[in-house]
Amino acid sequence: MKTLTACLILLTISIPFLLSCSAETVVKGGDTVKIHYTGKMEDGTVFDSSRDREPFELTLGSGSTIPGFENGIIGMALGDTKTITIPPEEAYGPRRDDLVMTISKDEFPSDITPSVGQQLQMRHPSGNVMNVTITDVMQDSVTLDANHALAGKTLIFEVELMEIK
Repeated sequence: MKTLTACLILLTISIPFLLSCSAETVVKGGDTVKIHYTGKMEDGTVFDSSRDREPFELTLGSGSTIPGFENGIIGMALGDTKTITIPPEEAYGPRRDDLVMTISKDEFPSDITPSVGQQLQMRHPSGNVMNVTITDVMQDSVTLDANHALAGKTLIFEVELMEIK
């Protein structure tokens, strides 16, 4: 009977300890993590990857990356890999027609020859600087688009959690 009691006491002490040892640390808000990722469009086109460089480091909740990306990393454990699909609303937002404008070539600085795909910065009347891309060049006008290049797109990220700080 003494042996049985001793075994039960040992099990009572050991089980919580063993359970705590096997519990994995998972990512939560406020954690700083390092990840490798590959970002793709729905058609499989890769638009960015960290695989050729150091892992990407971010602190969750800092606002340094798109919300859907941060939300997708929460709950991952060290070494986990995951596919995160992010709709436009949780990425760079919907494409907005009000951010596309056509201006006269006369409004361009004389040292710039506009060409499709060229990226420029312009000052908004509010004083903010906007990044724009030239999407069309006509004889007398130029069309500028201030939408982010990934606005309106569903993004797919293959993510591997490398470190939790």
